[in-house]
Amino acid sequence: MLPRLFIAFTLIPLLELYILIKLGSAMGVLNTLALVVLTGFAGAYLAKRQGMQTMMRIRSQMQAGNMPAEDLIDAAIIFMAGIVLLTPGILTDITGLLLLFPVTRFYFKRWARKKIDAWMRQPNVTIRRYPPGP
Repeated sequence: MLPRLFIAFTLIPLLELYILIKLGSAMGVLNTLALVVLTGFAGAYLAKRQGMQTMMRIRSQMQAGNMPAEDLIDAAIIFMAGIVLLTPGILTDITGLLLLFPVTRFYFKRWARKKIDAWMRQPNVTIRRYPPGP
């Protein structure tokens, strides 16, 4: 877990900074800044739109008495895409947009579904009790 956190909070921002500096020297600072801001706004708009569509599908499936498992996974991925898109940077914007588009989201959803299924098959249940505080 610690190596993943190290990568997430140290190496990814350093890589983003490196990409932004290289892009800024190639395209210019204002163009790079405009690109980051525009992809952020476009991604936020798409995430909101896709999220609302998914929530409507979830609602209609639940009203019909069906379990919307696939749409719940879609909603979680769209939520993660929105969070990633709010992080400034080219690499995170590309990742967020890939999570948003249904064609590419399918692959992320398939991966998440495998992880969830493996987690559900584990017979381990841990119940912890903590004494009440002072």
